[in-house]
Amino acid sequence: MTRRVRLIVMAVGGAGLAALLVAACLDLPGFGGDQHPYGDRVVRAALARHTANTIASVNFDQRAFDTLGEMSILFASVLGTVVLLRQTRDEHRAAPEPEQVALPVRRYALLVLPVAVVTGLYVIAHGQLSPGGGFQGGVVVATALHLLYLGADYRALERIRPVGSYEVADALAASAYLVLGLAGLVAGTAFLADFLPYGTFNTLSSGGTVPLLNAAIGMEVACAVVVLLARFLDQAVEIEKGGEK
Repeated sequence: MTRRVRLIVMAVGGAGLAALLVAACLDLPGFGGDQHPYGDRVVRAALARHTANTIASVNFDQRAFDTLGEMSILFASVLGTVVLLRQTRDEHRAAPEPEQVALPVRRYALLVLPVAVVTGLYVIAHGQLSPGGGFQGGVVVATALHLLYLGADYRALERIRPVGSYEVADALAASAYLVLGLAGLVAGTAFLADFLPYGTFNTLSSGGTVPLLNAAIGMEVACAVVVLLARFLDQAVEIEKGGEK
């Protein structure tokens, strides 16, 4: 395919996409109006299924298939990073050298680390009740672990961050999301349908499958971010090329 043909194909596709975008925008309700049909339906559906956090209801119930796509993008991104940053033949590993850490930084990091981890877990566990959820809480947990790198040294981080275990946990979490989706088919409804009892409104057990899908996403995101940062830290701290840092 020549360059000219590629440009023509891109132009035709772009024109079609622009036409669809304009048609969709013309059919939107007036900006700032008091009629919000989609929002009203979303809120009613969330309350009917005992999910206090409407956004969580959208992410893990009403549009759970979209969330599967988002999770797959993150999973594929981490997989690509692992492949691209793998150790090559002309590289070798060197033992990381300990660095001096200022005492105030050390005290602050070690004090905040457990608080940050608990906060991240709280955000995940209460995702169906309050703002936050698996995506946000997973990032908080993963980055909180790296306070040990700032407050101690790289070797201390390695002891609580066995990368192989996090890679397995990442795959298991992604698989758990798919298994919960298939369980809806087994239950006789639809893929990723909310088929469990909705429970008591505004409690941790409310929302049916929403807290389970939210927990799976939280675990997947936390493990994915840990693996992602581990590969970049390997390049910066451990891996040397051609005998040079």
